[in-house]
Amino acid sequence: MSVRPLDSRTLWLLGACAFASMASMRICDAMLPSLTAEFSATTGQGARTISGFALAYGVLQLFYGPLGDRYGKVRVIGFATLACTIGSAAAALSPTLDWLVVSRILSGAAAAGIIPLTMAWIGDSVAYEGRQEVLAKLLGATVFGMICGQWLGGLVAEKLSWRAAFVMLAAIFLISGAMLAKRARGFATPAPGDMGSVPRRVLDVLAQPWARTVLLVTCIEGALAFSALAFIPSHLHASFNLSMPTAGAVVALYGIGGLFYSRCARTLLRRFGETGLATIGGVCLGIAFGTIAFSPSWQWTLPACLLAGFGFYAMHNTLQTHATQMAPAVRGTAVSLFACVLFFGQSLGVLLAAWVVDAMSSSTVFAFSAIGLLLLGGAFASLIRQHNRRLRGA
Repeated sequence: MSVRPLDSRTLWLLGACAFASMASMRICDAMLPSLTAEFSATTGQGARTISGFALAYGVLQLFYGPLGDRYGKVRVIGFATLACTIGSAAAALSPTLDWLVVSRILSGAAAAGIIPLTMAWIGDSVAYEGRQEVLAKLLGATVFGMICGQWLGGLVAEKLSWRAAFVMLAAIFLISGAMLAKRARGFATPAPGDMGSVPRRVLDVLAQPWARTVLLVTCIEGALAFSALAFIPSHLHASFNLSMPTAGAVVALYGIGGLFYSRCARTLLRRFGETGLATIGGVCLGIAFGTIAFSPSWQWTLPACLLAGFGFYAMHNTLQTHATQMAPAVRGTAVSLFACVLFFGQSLGVLLAAWVVDAMSSSTVFAFSAIGLLLLGGAFASLIRQHNRRLRGA
């Protein structure tokens, strides 16, 4: 083991950093109307603050994974969290939309070293049989961060200013990053590795057929789920004239659904298994986004967002667990590659969805995501069954 066993204090600090990372990722969702109004931009142009973060987050995974394998995952997470302070402070000072987009790209590049390396660290410390349960606990921090990012982002933007929201984020990053970096001093440093072997490590992961399957499903999931999620607040604002704080609060139910799943994960896993969770996730997402697409009133989106959050994390937690076992020898690289394709899918999905919103409507985005995620959940469940049969045969 390159890190000390999992302990409650370290997990709490990692959760705080993960909370800030996810809040930063989602903070622009509910403030899009404020940004487009201040910078006289379209919704599609304002959405670059979301896709830019996601693209940088995904690309930089290939840097942080090997870095964590070499220098220690907790140490790298701590300094990456501190670096997020710079991007958030720059966003708060942005004089133009382009400046804000660049600041968001910097934030995404720094935040890339937090959640995936935390997952890899858990993978190093927890046996596979208990890993999904521990990862589900980590979901609590990340989902709460998503809730705060979506809801408080819109609330603070309307009551104070969108700049104040980024100032608050910078403070959280600074405090949590400093505490974790200080604690990381007591962790043993792994034996130095060959950083020039990064392409080889990536190829080692991609050489595994099941790894390629998990990564493909993850990319599609990111494109369909996150692109739809990003436009729910602006859809509620434009279609039903809801204020952005109210729209953000509605979308926060997505996170509540995720929290509910994290509390039920152990029971659900024992009752339905991985294939059942993948199927349940796809069905819930299909029903939820289909409801949002065709809802006659905003009240219908309340249970829909709750169901969407539950369904997404049922499917995604299963993907996470398989990602931690794709290549145990280079787990940091493997999990970072998993995050890379997830957020490459998200950035591509948000860009395409922004074009659809400007050219057609947001309802079209939700309808397409509903059908795609329903089919994806069933397909992934079938692939897991085939994979398990091959393992038993071997």
